[in-house]
Amino acid sequence: MELSKRVLPLRREGDGNLIDFNGRKRVAPFLEPIAAGLARLGFTPTVVTILGLAVTVGGAALIASGSLLVGGFVAGTGVVLDALDGPLARRLGTSSERGAFMDTMSDRLGEIAVWSGVSIYLSSEPRLLVLCTIALAFSLLVPYVRAKAEIAGLDGRGGWMGRAERMLLILVGVMAVDLGAPIMEPLLWVFLILTGLTVAQRVRKTWQQLDA
Repeated sequence: MELSKRVLPLRREGDGNLIDFNGRKRVAPFLEPIAAGLARLGFTPTVVTILGLAVTVGGAALIASGSLLVGGFVAGTGVVLDALDGPLARRLGTSSERGAFMDTMSDRLGEIAVWSGVSIYLSSEPRLLVLCTIALAFSLLVPYVRAKAEIAGLDGRGGWMGRAERMLLILVGVMAVDLGAPIMEPLLWVFLILTGLTVAQRVRKTWQQLDA
C-alpha cells in the first residue's frame, strides 16, 4: 500500500514491489483529491493514520465474528485510509520521522489484527489455524528483513509480497470465501508460499550485499 512516505529515510517496507511501483502512479490521482478534501476538513496525517488503523481493526473484528464479506470490505477501507496519510502529509508540509514511525507501526498492527481475525474465525480448524500462524510470521519477517538490512546500510527491499500485495490477497480471499468460493485452505497455502519466498528473496538480496 505504499504510495508515499512522510520522510525518505523511513519509507514503508512495501517499496520495491510490483503494486507499489506500478500501482502507485495509477492510484495517486484518486488519492490526491481525497487528501485535499481531508486537508480542508482539518484532518492531520496522524489522525488519518489512527483512523485507518481503527477501521482496519474493526474490519478484523467482523472477520473474527464470521462476517467475512463485510469485514474484508471494512478492513480494506482502513487500508485505503492508511494510504492517505502520505499524500496528506505532503500537501500539508508536515512530514516527520515520528509520523513515518507511527505509520509503520500502524501497518504492522493492522496486519496483525487482520490475521488475528482470520485465526479466530478458523479457530475450530487446527490445520488452518497453524497455516494462519505461519503466514503471519512470514508477513512480519518481510519488513523485519528489510529493517535489518537498512540498519547495515543495505537495500533490503523487493520481493513479490509487499504489504499491499499481502493485504489485497488475504482480504479479497476471505471475501470470496464468504461469497461461496471454497478456497480458504488454498488461499492460505498460496499466501504462505508467496510470502515465504519473499522473505527468502530479501534475505538473499541482503546476503549478497554483505561483505564475506
